[in-house]
Amino acid sequence: MQTIIGAGGSVGIPLAAELNLLSKKIRLVSRNPRKLNNEDELFPLDINNLGMIREAVKGSEVVYVTIGFPYNLKDWQRIWPPFLKAVIDACELEDSKMVFVDNVYMYAKSAIGHMREDSPIDPPSRKGLVREVLHNLIMEAAGKKRIEAIIARAADFYGPTTPNSIFSQAVCPNLLKGKKAQAFGDIDRVHSFTFTPDAGKAVAMLGNTKDAYNRVWHLPTTAGKLTMREWIGLITLEMMKEGLVKKEVGIQTVPAWIVKLLGIFVPAMKEFPEMFYQYEQDYFFESNEFTLRFGMVATDPQEGVRRMVAALKKPV
Repeated sequence: MQTIIGAGGSVGIPLAAELNLLSKKIRLVSRNPRKLNNEDELFPLDINNLGMIREAVKGSEVVYVTIGFPYNLKDWQRIWPPFLKAVIDACELEDSKMVFVDNVYMYAKSAIGHMREDSPIDPPSRKGLVREVLHNLIMEAAGKKRIEAIIARAADFYGPTTPNSIFSQAVCPNLLKGKKAQAFGDIDRVHSFTFTPDAGKAVAMLGNTKDAYNRVWHLPTTAGKLTMREWIGLITLEMMKEGLVKKEVGIQTVPAWIVKLLGIFVPAMKEFPEMFYQYEQDYFFESNEFTLRFGMVATDPQEGVRRMVAALKKPV
């Protein structure tokens, strides 16, 4: 049994498709799970009832934690540590391996320009401190041989299953309306992105490779050092090619002070200013170790953007 906790999210969806190539025993765990493959087993989970996690994990060979919680510091502080502890405890009791899909918030600000698996952990944000706690919980459990575990890290996501990405929130919707794309910080800085189908494939590979456990892996991520301006240019051209946009309309940069002001009126924006450092400097995510070990390279940005834009044309 291969179990995905957070089966309806950006990585959970492509992961389920990849796991279906390896096993017909897949359990999808989320608030309201829906079948992604014909033989999927569904398990509705109430995250406020941690006692359900043991049952969700029961009988699993590998448990993939791809779940996300509301982008709110108080929720992260309240939910994440006890939730992950419960998953670790359940995996230990069920003798299940665990693969945890993580982000880069725990890395030191000085490391963002070139992130590697061994980059220093010194989070400059309060959300980063939460991610550091999660990192330590997993590595401590693995170090004490309570469980076998992998931390699979990714850069910012893009792709056909990323409703909360900057492209899905501030770029594509604006371009569809004939408005300028919005971007944060310095748009001429390098910014790496992880294509969600690549993440799903790579996570499935890691979870089913015996000697990949008890360490951090960086998932395959765009090797080319594209700037945010260049990313938006690729998206604009592809949308023009598909007839979704008539002409280039440019980019509106959003400085930190405006984000702080918007936070007074828009709760979600209130949470963002502390992460602004990631958009004011180069943000380069190296994944050479994964490529050397598994021979998989990230999808070319032009192809990734093509598939992301194609998803915009599909009916909901």
